[in-house]
Amino acid sequence: MRLSDLRGRTVAVWGAGREGRAAVIAIAAHGPADLVAVDDSANFLSLPWDGPLAEAAPLVTGEEGFARLAAADVVVRSPGVPQTHPWLVELRRRGATVTQGTALWMADHGDRTVGVTGSKGKSTTSSLISHLLAAVDRPNVFGGNIGVPTLDLPEAELYVLELSSYQCSDLTDSPRVAVVTALFPEHLDAHGGEREYYRDKLNLLAYGPRTVIVNGADPRLAFELGDRAAVRAGTADSVNVAAGPDGTPWFHRVDQPLFPRAVLPLVGRHNEGNLCVALAVLDALGVDLVDRKDTLAVAVAEFQGLAHRLTEIADPSGLTFVDDTLATSPYAAMHAIDAYDGRPLTVIVGGNDRGVDYTPLRDHLAERELTVIGIPDSGPRIIEALDGLPKVRTELVEDLADAVQLARQVTPAGGVVLLSPAAPSYGRFRNFEHRSEVFAEAVRATAQR
Repeated sequence: MRLSDLRGRTVAVWGAGREGRAAVIAIAAHGPADLVAVDDSANFLSLPWDGPLAEAAPLVTGEEGFARLAAADVVVRSPGVPQTHPWLVELRRRGATVTQGTALWMADHGDRTVGVTGSKGKSTTSSLISHLLAAVDRPNVFGGNIGVPTLDLPEAELYVLELSSYQCSDLTDSPRVAVVTALFPEHLDAHGGEREYYRDKLNLLAYGPRTVIVNGADPRLAFELGDRAAVRAGTADSVNVAAGPDGTPWFHRVDQPLFPRAVLPLVGRHNEGNLCVALAVLDALGVDLVDRKDTLAVAVAEFQGLAHRLTEIADPSGLTFVDDTLATSPYAAMHAIDAYDGRPLTVIVGGNDRGVDYTPLRDHLAERELTVIGIPDSGPRIIEALDGLPKVRTELVEDLADAVQLARQVTPAGGVVLLSPAAPSYGRFRNFEHRSEVFAEAVRATAQR
C-alpha cells in the first residue's frame, strides 16, 4: 500500500508522537476522505496537538479512540503500538487493514533503500553504512528508528534506514538491500513471544530484496535463514577479519587485505562484525572496496560511534567507566562484557523487570571473574540467576549512584565499570538518556569525594 492509495479513504493514525505526527502531515497531503489521529496514552494531554496537525486531523482520546480506529478503512499505527495491545489484537481479529508510515514510505522508496535491522548492532551498522557511503562519494539520507521518521525524509537517490522490529512488522515491500545484524530474543512483551519477534524482525526480507546481507557469525540468524541466499559478512566468502600482511588482524574482502583492524576505534568483536556487514553493503552497491581501501580506512578511523553504546567516560582514578545503557538484553550485555575481556570488570545491571530469562547471561559468566552489582527493579532477579557462580561476586544496592560508589571501591586499578543493564527497560528512569545522565553525574560526583 502506498500513500497515494489513501486518497479518498477514511484513515486513522494511531499515535501522537513523532511517527504519528509525520504520518498525519504526509497522509493529509494525499487527500483522504477523512483523517483522524488517535492517542490512547495516559499523557496525551501534555502533547501540543495544534497548528497544522490539528487542522489536518482532530485528536481523539479515550475509549472513543477505538471506535474511530475500528471505523477507518485503514489504520496507520505508530511503531510504539505493541502487537499485543488489546485494541490491535481486536482490530486484526476483525480483519482491519493496519499499516505503518514506514510501510507506506517503503512502497515508494524501497528500490533506493538500504534497510538495516537486528537485535543488536543496527544503529552502529546503519550509521557506519551511511558514513562510509558518503566518504566514497555516494550521497545518502539517513533516518528511520535512529531519529528521523521515514515520512519526514527528503527526496534522495539513496537512503540508509535503521529499522526496529516494530517498523519491520508491517512492511509489505522490502528494501533493495536488506540487512540483519543479529538475532536473539528481545521486546518479547511487545511482540507476544520469541517466534513472533523473529517473524516480525525478518519480515524485512519477505518481499524480494535484491540483496540480503547478514552477520554470518550469528548462530540464531543462521538457523532462521536456513539455506536462503544471502551475503554472510564475517565469513571467508565476504568481508572478514583475518591475519593481514603484518600478522595482525586486518579487514579483508574475501582474501584481499583492506586495512588493519586497529583502524576501527570501536571496541569489541561485535563491532568488527558490524563493520564487516557495513563494508559488505558497500560491496553490494558496487563500491570497489580494494580500490577505495585507503579512503575507507580514513573514514573508519574517523567514525566515533554512537552515544550510550560502550561510551567511555574519562575518570581521574584510572578506572574506565562505560555507558552501555542501550544494551537492553542479556545478549547485548554479554557482547559488552566480552569487549573488555582481560581487564578487571564490574558490571552494573538492572531495570524494569519484564521477565527476561537471564540463563544465557549466567552461562556466559560461568568461567568469568568479575563483580556484578544489581539495582532495582530487575537487579535482584539477575543476581539470583547468577547465584552460585564461583568467580562472580554479587552485590545489591538501592540506586545507580550507590552502585557507582560501590564499583569504585571493589574494582581493581585499571579496571572497567560497565553499565550494561541486561534488562529490557529502565525502571526508575524516564528513558535511556536520563539513565545515562544519572550515571555520568554519579561518576563525576564520586570522583570528587
